[in-house]
Amino acid sequence: MSNKKIPEFLTKEEQEQLINIFNVRYFNSHRNKMMIQLFLAVGLRLSEMINLKWQDINLLTGQLKVVDGKGSKDRILWLGENTLQLLQDWKQRQGEQLGKVSHVFTNRTGKQLVDRDVREMVVNYAGKAGITKTISPHTLRHSFATDLLRDTKNIRLVQKALGHSDLSTTMIYTHIVDDEYEDALKSFRI
Repeated sequence: MSNKKIPEFLTKEEQEQLINIFNVRYFNSHRNKMMIQLFLAVGLRLSEMINLKWQDINLLTGQLKVVDGKGSKDRILWLGENTLQLLQDWKQRQGEQLGKVSHVFTNRTGKQLVDRDVREMVVNYAGKAGITKTISPHTLRHSFATDLLRDTKNIRLVQKALGHSDLSTTMIYTHIVDDEYEDALKSFRI
């Protein structure tokens, strides 16, 4: 077992709390909710999120291409129908307010977001949602990875989705499955 710190992640309930805190009547709030949902849906890194361009998302097929991810590697991710519909709604709203922009997430003047602002937004809204854990955009990535591993039990699939070149980097997520495995065995044939 490595000495890597077990990552903080949000439970499904905490994820719901966070997503439901946004008032999408407001442009920035709508954008922020969409970012949180996308972090949780595909596990992007913060840099990948703020560099994401509309040309990298196929709104018909749900294919999202991460261009020049960490280590200058591209990877393909797939969006579920719900996330895809939310992204289409966001694109329409962004277009109505700003006209054509290249980045998926921009400020109200159409400029690319900076990572510090996104970090502050995540912390701010987590607090409003009553989440007491220390969270960051990376926590949302961990939450995605944890949920994907729990649902698929396939560490290689999680590795591919996260864009990890080394499987040992992905292995930090096995603690969740290990805990559930332990609980299952302890309660087996009592």
